[in-house]
Amino acid sequence: MILHVDEAINASYVQTLCLVFFPGSKFGQNEIPSEDTPEMTVRILSRDDENVTAEAVLLYRQKVTCGTGSATANEDISRSQILKIAVGRAVFEAGKKYFGYMPPWGILTGVRSSKVAVEMLLNGKGIRRARQILRDEYFVNPKKASLAVSVASTEIKLTKKLPSNLCSVYVSIPFCPSRCAYCSFVSYTSAKLLSLIDDYLQTLYTDIKHLFALIRESGLSVATVYIGGGTPTVLSEKQLANLLAHITKEVDPASLMEFTLEAGRPDTITEGKLKIARKYGISRISVNPQTLNDDVLVSIGRKHTVEDFYRAYDIAVKSGIPDINVDLIAGLPGDDFSIFSDTIDRIIDLRPTNITVHTFSVKKAADLLRSEQNVYSMKGGDAAQCVEYSQLKTKLAGYKPYYMYRQKNTVGNLENVGYALDGAEGMYNIFMMGELHSIFAVGAGAVTKIVRHIHEDSAKQQIERIFMPKYPYEYLRDAELIRKGDPERGIPSFADKVKAALLKNEG
Repeated sequence: MILHVDEAINASYVQTLCLVFFPGSKFGQNEIPSEDTPEMTVRILSRDDENVTAEAVLLYRQKVTCGTGSATANEDISRSQILKIAVGRAVFEAGKKYFGYMPPWGILTGVRSSKVAVEMLLNGKGIRRARQILRDEYFVNPKKASLAVSVASTEIKLTKKLPSNLCSVYVSIPFCPSRCAYCSFVSYTSAKLLSLIDDYLQTLYTDIKHLFALIRESGLSVATVYIGGGTPTVLSEKQLANLLAHITKEVDPASLMEFTLEAGRPDTITEGKLKIARKYGISRISVNPQTLNDDVLVSIGRKHTVEDFYRAYDIAVKSGIPDINVDLIAGLPGDDFSIFSDTIDRIIDLRPTNITVHTFSVKKAADLLRSEQNVYSMKGGDAAQCVEYSQLKTKLAGYKPYYMYRQKNTVGNLENVGYALDGAEGMYNIFMMGELHSIFAVGAGAVTKIVRHIHEDSAKQQIERIFMPKYPYEYLRDAELIRKGDPERGIPSFADKVKAALLKNEG
């Protein structure tokens, strides 16, 4: 897709808006114009301190549509927001005229859509007013506006009285027994790469020790620990026991709000592994079928069956681990409303404490793209009906939405939502998606996020990210450089980077 935008306009924001109407598009500087190449021009028509008017012109397949958008600073829209809102309205109008399609989330973009609602509630808008602003100013569908405000209200309720010195820890185990066709995570499945696990764990143990020492030195208290991947239960029983022993040597599980093991794949779950998990204080586990249809499981490259899921779920229940999450995906290739509605009904019958409903999202690294299947979808087919059904059925069953996020190239421009029974909300998910406190991450592909609150009573933050090497072999190769840095080359250690970011936080 070809974009032409005024210098004052955030091009990345315009790209995100365009992806709603042209999912899967690439934005290159050297794109050659053609009839089948969409072209969007966005410019500012007028601007002062209080008002902005923007124009967007869409040219595609010899058809042109034009949209204009205006925004005025008022009690609901700050001066810093008016340019973004005016541009969003202009692009939204041009796309709507061309396709006759109303995106359910309007011009509200970004991963953390509920953060806008959080800010409004914290600034005293009230639930009804916040919904109205999302509908009127951001063009959000009324049902989605209600969802965003509900999630925001729950987040505030669960976190408003927590101490300010909390942090969380993420431990990365980026290995899987096989790769799902839709997967975009850094996970490794070949025999050669899986053979790195023992060396990877030995390096990880050292870094876990150093990380917790750094947290204690910084005067922070660990609220949650999340072991993710990949699939952490790809580890053998001995490897899993050693990993948990090293973590619990550094932090007492009884002191944590939550200690999560992302088991994920039913074909990796055994009675012995979950017995070990329970012994070391794991309080939350995920068992993720994605769908309860064997044909769909085959089409997406999952190496387990529906029967395998029920076996694994039964093991999880009998393990005594108190909170069990089940992940599902709406809009999978080969899925439809009949299949998905049957899946959600059967999962609710099991009564897990958490149900997370994702919407199928196509990532650049997914194997599905290599098979040249037409997986991108603007309207999403049955996905919207599936998502709406899941929201209705979970509500009737006593589950409440407590965290939400969105991704690019999601079918139907839909959302991912976590539902929980009262008192079983996944706090790590809230902390991560709300960016409420710093998340310290260790292992290949891990990203530490240092959160700085701009004002004590505000939802606004500044985030500083510190990246670990993406691949396990890089992580192993650079272990000493990560720990010690290289002063001669001006490369700070991981600890130095964290300390510098925390000092900014104090400032």
